[in-house]
Amino acid sequence: MELSFNSPTYGQLSFTGVLEKILAYLRKEPACRYRIIIGTDSQTKNSRRVDFVSAVVVHRVGAGGIYFWRRSVEERKYFLRQRIYEEALRSLRLAQQFISAFPGEEILGYELEIHVDIGAGGETRDMLAEIIGMVRGMGFNVRTKPESFGASSVADRYA
Repeated sequence: MELSFNSPTYGQLSFTGVLEKILAYLRKEPACRYRIIIGTDSQTKNSRRVDFVSAVVVHRVGAGGIYFWRRSVEERKYFLRQRIYEEALRSLRLAQQFISAFPGEEILGYELEIHVDIGAGGETRDMLAEIIGMVRGMGFNVRTKPESFGASSVADRYA
């Protein structure tokens, strides 16, 4: 089953469609510096339902960007620690899918970051080292609040 994404610019797209739009965007101005950002946020909708939203942001540094997002609903109870780990794991899986799908090793020439919705303040502060270690251990750069806009702003908008 192919993933379905949404975009405020392009509407609903398949994973392949997202990949095509990203490649076209990157190739349109190849001299620019780009950051590819993947982040996930979640919201508990009732005691037994959680909406997870993953965002893929292509930031053309100094000149805007485009983004895509997908929602997944889980009908089960998650404790905060479980939800935060699930958010990070969903972002990591999506990043792996993009790496596998990009032609050749083209994606490796861009700054690929995982944005996690945790920070030094709040309930998630005790998990900071664990989540950062997990993401870095998978070979990715990681950003946390307040720099993790891919998760805490873009994905959060749709969660």
